[in-house]
Amino acid sequence: MKLHFLLLPTAVIALAALPAHALFGAKTKAAEQVGAILFRDKGCAHCHGVGGSGGKKGPSLGGLRKDKLWTPKKITGQIFDGGQKMPPFRDSVTDQEAAQLVAYLRAKRKPSPPPAPQANHPQ
Repeated sequence: MKLHFLLLPTAVIALAALPAHALFGAKTKAAEQVGAILFRDKGCAHCHGVGGSGGKKGPSLGGLRKDKLWTPKKITGQIFDGGQKMPPFRDSVTDQEAAQLVAYLRAKRKPSPPPAPQANHPQ
């Protein structure tokens, strides 16, 4: 029983010493990866280009990570409500998906989505 009392404080101290990205990094990386897939599959790349590099219809999104004016809340609002030339996507993007898109758009190193699944064509 005494051993448990010694281990618990030691574990708490060890966790407190870890940087936040070590504790939450895996969750963030997973959200970024899902966000990359959503960016491709929800049609974002159609206007904003592959990886958000910019396209004929939409601007580059590459600078969002460092732009202090584009907070996660503001990016989420833009996704849901649209604005300027962007249509709203409130009806086709869930809160969780918006958060994953924001994680992707603000990622330091944007992950590449896996290849899109090929449609099954009867032969």
